[in-house]
Amino acid sequence: MQTNWSGVFPAATTQLNADESLNIPGTMEHLEVMLNAGINGLVMLGTVGENCSLGVEEKLEVLSATVKQVAGRVPVLTGVAEYTTTGACAFARSAREAGVDGLMVLPPMSYKADSTEVTAHIRAVAEATDLPVMIYNNPACYGVDISAETVAELAAVPNIVAVKESSDDPRRLTDIANLVDDDFILFCGVDDLALESVALGAHGWISGLVNAFPAENRLLWDLATSGNYEEARKLYRWYTPLLHLDTKPKLVQYIKLAVQECGYGSELCRNPRLPVSGEEREEVLGMIRKAIATRPEIN
Repeated sequence: MQTNWSGVFPAATTQLNADESLNIPGTMEHLEVMLNAGINGLVMLGTVGENCSLGVEEKLEVLSATVKQVAGRVPVLTGVAEYTTTGACAFARSAREAGVDGLMVLPPMSYKADSTEVTAHIRAVAEATDLPVMIYNNPACYGVDISAETVAELAAVPNIVAVKESSDDPRRLTDIANLVDDDFILFCGVDDLALESVALGAHGWISGLVNAFPAENRLLWDLATSGNYEEARKLYRWYTPLLHLDTKPKLVQYIKLAVQECGYGSELCRNPRLPVSGEEREEVLGMIRKAIATRPEIN
């Protein structure tokens, strides 16, 4: 299956109201900010989108609104993060009916599946629709490591076309590339490994901090992929303290706080996530505000 996914894909936030209900208008306004900055695609309902904190009907409401808002300007993918394979297959079919362009499939939630179980789960979801599928490997977050060999095995399924590699080991990109066809798509999934991943051949970057700094994110990608590593390094050094926030257990709260500070939305999260407070809040706010005050000029 030929799929032209490349460039910067935000792992977009799901904006919420004070009562934790969905804020669809706020979510769409935030997406427009990023679209206007030149992003290349969207991943809705990933970790940053609080997938596992939403009900199925809420997820489909977000997806339907996104597909309508985007209107074909960029590909729209959805995270598939259900607790059972049966549930994941059902959600994949419903997401297709909502009009998404692809699926980003996680291992089964709440259960640390072994490689045989992970392979069976992702294969079943891929076979439930004709949509292109991206594998999402994030062992630090979900406790399951999808090895390069497992990715290569799954790549033999015709509509499994990509991997979001978030193992925190950039060497994994090379290991995967050595085992799959040239048209298999490699995405960096760790914000503070973006520049390293470009150098190793990543085709795209699924980012969290792009929600708050979309123009800077896109500029970094463009500089790196055009081979202007001198300017890319300068920008990366400014950006990296913030990019580290993407690797923390409270990445959703931190990224939403950055979105709020930049004026693009609210920090409100769905329970059990609570707003960061005290010294932790002041430390993170200090990093965000310093970055805003020193952000580079972009023509």
